[in-house]
Amino acid sequence: MSWRRALKEAGRSGLKIERRRLEPLIAIRAAIGLAAVIALALTISTPAAAASSAFGAYSAAIATFQRSWRPRPVLALVSGASLAVSTFVGYLVGTQGALFIVLLAAWTFLAGLAWSAGPTAGIIASSNVAIMLVTVTLPTDVLSAAGHAGMIALGGLVQAALIVLFPVRRWGAQRDALADALAAEADYARRLRQDPHAAFDSVHFMTARSAAAVSARQARRRPAELHGTRGLAERIRPVLASLADPSVGAPAEGPERDRAREILAAAASVLDASARAIRHGKPMVVPDTALAALRTPESGQVLTGPAHRSAVRLIALLRDVVETARGAGTTEETTTNDPAAPLLRPSLARLAPVVVRGMRKEATRRDSPIHRHALRVAVVATVGYLIGEVLPFGHGYWAPMASVMIMRPDFSQTYSRAIARFGGTLVGVALATAVVQLAHPGMYLSAALAALCAGLMYLLMRTGYAVAQVFVAAYVVFLLGMGGLQWTQTVPDRVILTLIGGLLAMASYALYPAWETPRLRTRLADWLTATGRYAAEVVSHYADPAGARRSDVRQALLAVREADVAWQEALARAANEPVRHRGLSRAAADDAAHALDRLGRVAMLMEAHLPERSTTPVPAAEAFSDALRRSTEEAAKAVRDRRVPQWDAVREALAAWDGEGVPDRVVRKGAGLVLTSLEEFSEALEPTDP
Repeated sequence: MSWRRALKEAGRSGLKIERRRLEPLIAIRAAIGLAAVIALALTISTPAAAASSAFGAYSAAIATFQRSWRPRPVLALVSGASLAVSTFVGYLVGTQGALFIVLLAAWTFLAGLAWSAGPTAGIIASSNVAIMLVTVTLPTDVLSAAGHAGMIALGGLVQAALIVLFPVRRWGAQRDALADALAAEADYARRLRQDPHAAFDSVHFMTARSAAAVSARQARRRPAELHGTRGLAERIRPVLASLADPSVGAPAEGPERDRAREILAAAASVLDASARAIRHGKPMVVPDTALAALRTPESGQVLTGPAHRSAVRLIALLRDVVETARGAGTTEETTTNDPAAPLLRPSLARLAPVVVRGMRKEATRRDSPIHRHALRVAVVATVGYLIGEVLPFGHGYWAPMASVMIMRPDFSQTYSRAIARFGGTLVGVALATAVVQLAHPGMYLSAALAALCAGLMYLLMRTGYAVAQVFVAAYVVFLLGMGGLQWTQTVPDRVILTLIGGLLAMASYALYPAWETPRLRTRLADWLTATGRYAAEVVSHYADPAGARRSDVRQALLAVREADVAWQEALARAANEPVRHRGLSRAAADDAAHALDRLGRVAMLMEAHLPERSTTPVPAAEAFSDALRRSTEEAAKAVRDRRVPQWDAVREALAAWDGEGVPDRVVRKGAGLVLTSLEEFSEALEPTDP
């Protein structure tokens, strides 16, 4: 992609407005918390202190809107406390000139490294730097700085208290994540009726798994319908695929195929009913037609062999779904086959050392996107601050603040946010200026208008970054106007310095990039390794049913999903980068991904028919499993080195298998399909003639 096209796509992405489900009650609650803090501060202190407390309450509310499964009050408290510390530390050296610049660079570098702990931590850390740049200009002495820091912490405390006292849709995020996974699986069942090889995106299951991780305290308070259903849905998916696939399930045509379609339709209805019940916290209502379809026909069993086994297992699992969704079924521990169940989320105290180790690791990896982002944002914030000090404006901190809030570890987000922030700022300050010119608001009316703009930002922030920035710009104008600053002292400064900050952010990525395109082969190799290990674990289970552990299969499957999502995210980022593919064209990437999807599907089909402990072992499966493990590890190295993988060892193991006899046709047929998928993967990476 050329730079011209990349900038055009970034502009479209940044200015795009999406239709999203709004949450007005949550937005109103956050705005009320902000207004209450401002009113209290104006009553007992100065407008400057009110501005400090407003920043704390505002940022604390922003933190609670992030995609995190931790309790929202905890996020608000952490945000408020960290902002208070940043402000106080910044003030202590704020008058020292060179020392403050050193602190700013170090603080910003650490904020950049915080992205290694996830987007929520990165956004909170970036807010700390941005607010520190603003609030250190407000106090006049150390005692006053401590008071300002306390007011900022109070803002976070108020937001947390409001969430506790006035909860809106308890466990709503967890309910939505689980319901989305069930609804996606219902759609998958319907698509399998027409396309037995339909693909399934596991991202909903991964999201639901993340949402299911709770603290020990949350585990005691979690609604009954959120226990166990995810584990059942995980077990249902391979059974659905095995029933529909003609190679190990119902034949492609005939009465058995018709019966399979009937069961798949009933499964979709049950899963949809479960999703609705969990999403809204209401009793589950399953259509009678679906329940009737799950009963054995009066004419007797239609399905035979592996298809019959899949149907029996599916019907039993669906009955468990009905019982679990009604709060009377199994628990998470008995349904996931996961040694880590129930999924317990570490406390912040236990998480802190893990985050520190992760940041230290990223700091030593000079080629990692996080390390490069930390360096970029530290340099840009420092340069922006110096430029702001040199220019004849009264609010030079707006340039580095805009840069810090714009910059992200990847190219597309950084450029799209830069364009969106400048466009939103222009519109926002224009609207706020018009209101100021017409209404001439005083201190209290300016405070009310600031709270109103913040509430609108909370309400519409998920519809697009440009929309949010319109109200952010107006919020800042009214907030500073509350302290007596005229619009002529804020609007021109903010527009020009925001433009400078955005240009610095964009230039930094162009000069010191962290392109994803050159890493695509590494991501593909990681996905190949994980998928090959998963298939090998499944096959080895047939070799030793009595000694195999299903938890190993489960852990291998989770690794495949993580690698798959990492590949998809990397491919999406690379698609918007102005960089040539460097040895892996988009067509080759698509074909290779299709082959790995097929490999994972074959392994999943075999997993659906894992033998019981008393089943006769298949000795040849062990040799095939070992060859598959070794070959995929060697193939992953070949992919990274831009060579075409070879599968001679897997081919020889399969030939030896045929000479020993095959007591289980499912695993032998699956092994053949595994080799076919691997060969398709190699064909996708074959160099093409120019």
